[in-house]
Amino acid sequence: MTESIAPLTLPADAPGWHDWLAGRVDGHLATAQEILDRLKDGTVRSTDEVLTLWNDADIALRGADSVAGLLNEVHPDEAVRSLAEDRAQQVAKALTERDLDPELYDVLAATEETGLDADAARLREHVLRDFRRAGVDRTEAESERLREISERLTVLDQDFARVIRDDVRSIRVAPDALGGLPADFIEGHPVDADGLVTITTDYPDYMPFRTFARDATARRELTLEFLNRGWPVNDAVLHEMFDLRDEKARLLGYDGWPAYDADVKMVGTSTAIAEFIERLADAAEPSGRRDRDVLLERRRQDEPAATALDASNLSYYSELVRRENFDVDAQEVRRYFDFGRVRRGLLDVTSRLFGVEYREVVDAPVWHEDVTAYDVLADGELKGRIYLDLHPREGKFKHAAQFDLVAGIAGRQLPEGVLVCNFPRGLMEHGNVVTLFHEFGHLVHHILGGQQRWARFSGVATEWDFVEAPSQMLEEWAWDADILQTFAVDADGTPIPRDLVDRMSAAKDFGKGLFVRNQVFYTAVSYELHRDRPADLTARVRDLQGVYDVTEYLDDTHFHASFGHLAGYTSAYYTYLWSLVIAKDLFSAFDPADLFDPAVAHRYRDRVLAPGGSKDAAELVSDFLGRPFAFDAFAAWLDREPVGVTRS
Repeated sequence: MTESIAPLTLPADAPGWHDWLAGRVDGHLATAQEILDRLKDGTVRSTDEVLTLWNDADIALRGADSVAGLLNEVHPDEAVRSLAEDRAQQVAKALTERDLDPELYDVLAATEETGLDADAARLREHVLRDFRRAGVDRTEAESERLREISERLTVLDQDFARVIRDDVRSIRVAPDALGGLPADFIEGHPVDADGLVTITTDYPDYMPFRTFARDATARRELTLEFLNRGWPVNDAVLHEMFDLRDEKARLLGYDGWPAYDADVKMVGTSTAIAEFIERLADAAEPSGRRDRDVLLERRRQDEPAATALDASNLSYYSELVRRENFDVDAQEVRRYFDFGRVRRGLLDVTSRLFGVEYREVVDAPVWHEDVTAYDVLADGELKGRIYLDLHPREGKFKHAAQFDLVAGIAGRQLPEGVLVCNFPRGLMEHGNVVTLFHEFGHLVHHILGGQQRWARFSGVATEWDFVEAPSQMLEEWAWDADILQTFAVDADGTPIPRDLVDRMSAAKDFGKGLFVRNQVFYTAVSYELHRDRPADLTARVRDLQGVYDVTEYLDDTHFHASFGHLAGYTSAYYTYLWSLVIAKDLFSAFDPADLFDPAVAHRYRDRVLAPGGSKDAAELVSDFLGRPFAFDAFAAWLDREPVGVTRS
């Protein structure tokens, strides 16, 4: 029973982290190697025995990989982060050696599929596929080159992420440049000895400043700094990364990296990605242009000669239109979203929705004082542990993501995950609340899907172009008035007014065309830079923005140098839109008047989240909806015109 399984014991003091990290990773690597050597010792074993040993090694390797990958991004001590980088490279090397080992492949290939249950048969199939995709059947020379490429790509991925993480830029402005910003933001940015105020490119500064600051020059200056993070260093990193990925794919018999990457995703082929890009661009064309024209008309009230919008004024005028046309003032809204209450509300909502309980572990060792730990229980039984690391600091991951700490294995180890974000400590914009719900969706998926026998299927282990769908669907719970009123209250304890939430929901429809076209632009960047590997990345990005986005390229910027998904999602950023299509379809099964209906919520929990990666994503969705997923709900959402927009 899982009651007897304890969560991972982390170091109790700061000096202990370095040795603990080294010991845990090195120990897991040694365990994995010993098990893999046993698999090759010539002993005759049944298929179940072979798969069990393989799984034991996989658990050890995944355990080493998870802790190294997490601490590389979050630990406050640079020495620990550097050690984690080194150990992550060692883990990647061990995984490459395993997957290129022909003796191991022969052992797995010699097993029989007959007599296996569905999960074991699926594991066998996936492991053999992984071997082939690694290049185990290639010549010795090709295998050696694949090793070199894999090891170098690990380093490049780390370099790319580190440059973005460490390249925090700033501007210094006169105090009057803060006009339009909330009082608590101004209070938190005091004037320095030179009479100036420093604004950084970290999200808690950048997002409010680009949304509320009336000073167009200052907004543009900060936006330029934000879009130039990682430049020029990461330009060279990306060129090498794209070239090596392409070489790897072609060594493995594919027509470039997108074809290799898509082969194990729902989309299936590189051509299908290109077709999806065009389909979404066409679908969002009317609403995207409509939204752009409304914003441009509003900008012309301030600047009659304006002919376009760019990243320095898009959020600002979007906010003005929502305020003036929908009577939704983000600064009025944010006073209802105190960070502490939002965090508690998120836990309450997901506890009720998924039938779990969160208990704060106040004495749990953590890597930074900002981190909070919670045990997750269901029916009184401990199911896992989560850690929330939600505020920015020096040297920390700059975006928002869920990281594994421990993969859940039924009867052996509890799933543990970490939510890493960069939210302000006081009042939050509602967009941040939505982001928090989204990212928590990954975390709860990791825990609920972490009750598997096979590590290969534990947690968020579905096809990569499905993983965002559950998180995107959970965002809907951050828009429901009844739900928001349970935790969104002002300083006097007054819940957010229902009519304000209604206006927020109406305003949400405005800008969705802009959003989808912008996402199509990001998708095209991800896909075409990998497919074509242009000599001038900036020029291609600029051209793609002209084709797919409805806002203009901002001169002298190099967005791709800080587009972190080029490392993680590679050519598959289309995932976000592909998943959104599915998320809208999943949400259509819920009754908007009762989002906590246990029959629907628990069916979703049990049929989509709990299986982890033990079924294909299309089958998970079909199990829940009772039919294959469709485009209809997404199209209806996209086509719905916003109510309240004034147009000439």
